[in-house]
Amino acid sequence: MDKIRFGIIGAAGRGSSYVRTLQAHAATEITALCDIRAEEVRQNAVDLGIEHAFTDADEMIDAGVVDAIVVGTPMPFHAPQAIRALESNIHVLSEVTAGVSVEECRDLVKAARRSQGVYMMAENFTYMKSNVLVRELVRRGFFGELYYAEGAYIHELKELNEVTRWRRHWQTGINGCTYPTHSLGPVLTWFEGQRVVAVNAMGTGHHYRDRREDLYEMEDSVTMMCRLSGGGLAQIRVDMLSDRPHHMTHYALQGTDGSYESADGFEAPAKIWLRNRNAEQRWEHLDKLEEFLPEYWRNPPEDALKAGHGGGDYWEVQDFVAAIRREADPAVGIDLAMDMTLPGLISQQSIAQGSTWVAVPDSRNWT
Repeated sequence: MDKIRFGIIGAAGRGSSYVRTLQAHAATEITALCDIRAEEVRQNAVDLGIEHAFTDADEMIDAGVVDAIVVGTPMPFHAPQAIRALESNIHVLSEVTAGVSVEECRDLVKAARRSQGVYMMAENFTYMKSNVLVRELVRRGFFGELYYAEGAYIHELKELNEVTRWRRHWQTGINGCTYPTHSLGPVLTWFEGQRVVAVNAMGTGHHYRDRREDLYEMEDSVTMMCRLSGGGLAQIRVDMLSDRPHHMTHYALQGTDGSYESADGFEAPAKIWLRNRNAEQRWEHLDKLEEFLPEYWRNPPEDALKAGHGGGDYWEVQDFVAAIRREADPAVGIDLAMDMTLPGLISQQSIAQGSTWVAVPDSRNWT
């Protein structure tokens, strides 16, 4: 099979993080880079020995030099650029979130259903070693019946808002759980086959101002309660404004036969209790159960260990290429991407309506 020709949109920013993994994969080659920063993208192309450099995504898509693209641009461009590529039957690996409105998410779903191209959302937190291990333990039935989970993305970003100004509008400029997928994504892989059917979002008020002394529209810490289709409950928190150390990967899971709490980001290791391992209700360290990891995480290549987001930047590319080659379904295909994205969009309605429960649409009904 010929190598899959990749183009990267946003190649002078977040998209550049995909270069190492794509160059290392035997089935791929990077044939084009695209970014509105003309000098940077052209220099990157020269440095990497890549023939084509573009400053317009449409031109790259129409040039006939790529079979697949990585969308590594700011959030408001994800859906439009993905749709444009899918309409040309080009495969799409899109950064999170999948879209910034329910309407464009609906258009994206329809484009993905019509296209011969594969769509996959690059939710890399689902690939982190601890999240993968918990998923495998759930699949083996060790947790019993799941009924509660937590996920939190606590990452102070006020200065980054000023560097990447799109965040000031699309993340902290909208009140709601505007960036939920890093927290909700792993939870949905544990509650496999379930989706969020309704959300109730609430915030803590406004205590911080930007450099212009304007209050942020997003409340400092927003919690989104998610009712799952199986009856369980997930609590998802996003806080990008509070003055405090980062704690980007907090998770918890509760089932009838097991309980899990992630590491605290400072000293406490991840801990777990499983009834079948200990009749007494006593914690043990999660890393004692690494024998249950899938083979790829028990013997990871060096490139995976060096990749960002706990190896997620490496493994998601592996899965995307496998999906393009029809060796597997995309790990986060269009409907799962919607399951991770739509609750956050609906949370904006909930918080605007006084923290009422609001139903989350099911993209599987969008034909």
